Amino acid sequence: MNKEKLTELYKLYKLEKEDVFKHQHYLIITRSGIDKIQAVAKIQINYEVVRCEPNFAVFKAIAHKGSATIETFGSAFKGENYKDGSTNSWYVAEMAEKRAMSRAVLKLTGFYEQGVFGEDESESFKNNNK
Repeated sequence: MNKEKLTELYKLYKLEKEDVFKHQHYLIITRSGIDKIQAVAKIQINYEVVRCEPNFAVFKAIAHKGSATIETFGSAFKGENYKDGSTNSWYVAEMAEKRAMSRAVLKLTGFYEQGVFGEDESESFKNNNK
């Protein structure tokens, strides 16, 4: 993780203190931070539903920023209890979409290269310090 590069990215995408938090070994960008980055970077995202069932969903995000295009996936699985799945929400399609969006935005803007993740990518990434 390059601190100078991260500072440059934070300024470029107009992120504020409340948009980013430290979680164990990672830096995490909140949902509102992801939305800011997408707007500033003018990233367009289209989704394809790969699989959508009551307890499981996979979405493919096809994202464009200028001439760059990236494809990535987001998934969510509601298990019997949280330990058995990847979300505790019954909104598995929405979670899969948000995860695909976060990954696409962070990959296209260079945050992933710096080891930064989106808050929606894992239930364990939620900010408990709010």
